[in-house]
Amino acid sequence: MREGALIGPIIIAIGLVVAAVSFALVGALLERADPAAELRLGRAEDRLAEAEAEIARQGAALREARADLARLRDEMSLMAGRAPVAGPGSAPGAGVPVLPSHDDDPPETEELTEVMQLARARFNIGITQPNNRVMLELLGNPRASYSQDCQPVTDPRLRALLETRRIGPITVTMIRPALDSLERVLDRLAETDPDIHAKLGTAGALCARNIRGSSTAISNHSWGTAIDLTLEGMLDAFADGGTQFGLLILAEYFNDEGWFWGATYSREDSMHFEVGAETLRRWLDEGQLDG
Repeated sequence: MREGALIGPIIIAIGLVVAAVSFALVGALLERADPAAELRLGRAEDRLAEAEAEIARQGAALREARADLARLRDEMSLMAGRAPVAGPGSAPGAGVPVLPSHDDDPPETEELTEVMQLARARFNIGITQPNNRVMLELLGNPRASYSQDCQPVTDPRLRALLETRRIGPITVTMIRPALDSLERVLDRLAETDPDIHAKLGTAGALCARNIRGSSTAISNHSWGTAIDLTLEGMLDAFADGGTQFGLLILAEYFNDEGWFWGATYSREDSMHFEVGAETLRRWLDEGQLDG
């Protein structure tokens, strides 16, 4: 056989050997690379999950901050609509009597609406004002959309909890455990301070709406867990650092029931009482919020 005739088959054979070796090397490299690639991919996925969780936390904090800002705007709006007792330029609480401590003799007054200076440190001890995040977590969303006006509750679970009831001198619509609690407060009030009980009124309880001046923050009245009270048909003056004497008595009874008093807001709103976060969580654990 001629020498030239052997060159073709030899080249083909060499090519096949080289291809086989190359294929084996690539396979080996791929086998070595796959675990490392999978590890890098797993780490990237972990970092992505952490980033998404942090974004969610930051979003929740931002929504809470917006709700707090809306509440402040609401308080400022209320302040503009309700004239303070103190004169222009007066310091908060200036010119009003100071409520004595429990160790002092009771104040000599029969005027339930007489304004007393508010001692904030005495109230809401161990009671947390529930923000929108807490309310949505525990009771859901009362309705799909809100405005500045009162609208009906549409959430079936919350609607099943609502009840209208005559309690002492007032008729209110709230969730049942709140009504039961309010009834205990007013029964105690009727027994110990019948004059206050007889002259008690309400400026509203259930009212599904946004906080005034806000398009995002929901008023706690929307869940039927808050009530505004009056004495002798009079609203307490807003943000003057003082409060009606009768409301100070009531606040102690509400605090004993685990309600938060609006007098300790950054701008005092003494007519406002709402169920505290701790009380709501207890009611949830006891099955009272099941509808």
